[in-house]
Amino acid sequence: MGRWLAGRLMKELGLVSCQQPTHRYKRGGHEHVAIPNYLERQFAVTEPNQVWCGDVTYIWTGKRWAYLAVVLDLFARKPVGWAMSFSPDSRLTMKALEMAWETRGKPGGVMFHSDQGSHYTSRPVPAVIVAIPDQTEYEPARKLLG
Repeated sequence: MGRWLAGRLMKELGLVSCQQPTHRYKRGGHEHVAIPNYLERQFAVTEPNQVWCGDVTYIWTGKRWAYLAVVLDLFARKPVGWAMSFSPDSRLTMKALEMAWETRGKPGGVMFHSDQGSHYTSRPVPAVIVAIPDQTEYEPARKLLG
């Protein structure tokens, strides 16, 4: 059965689709920081807290979209930090990074890898990455926490 026939039959029977709306990110108008890729897809890690990676995904809650930011330790292959919000902004990713840093005992020398979406490249995120540890040397290169 084609979708036009299905639509006509549903209309005749008074049925309505419960399909969730498609997700669309809003266009960001903020300045983004260009960050080189030092990891270069070398995901084999020999000890914890060497490399973390992060991403943001969206989840339909029944009424609107919620956003989940997760930080994974590539050695353990497990989440070390996460945060949820109804807006996909840099505060969401900062909360996940701060949670990871706190739960892992404030490690130094961790490299952070992301897909460089606007959640990670907007100005506040590199600023908080530098501000978390006291002795950080900042390299604008996905270098995190020490």
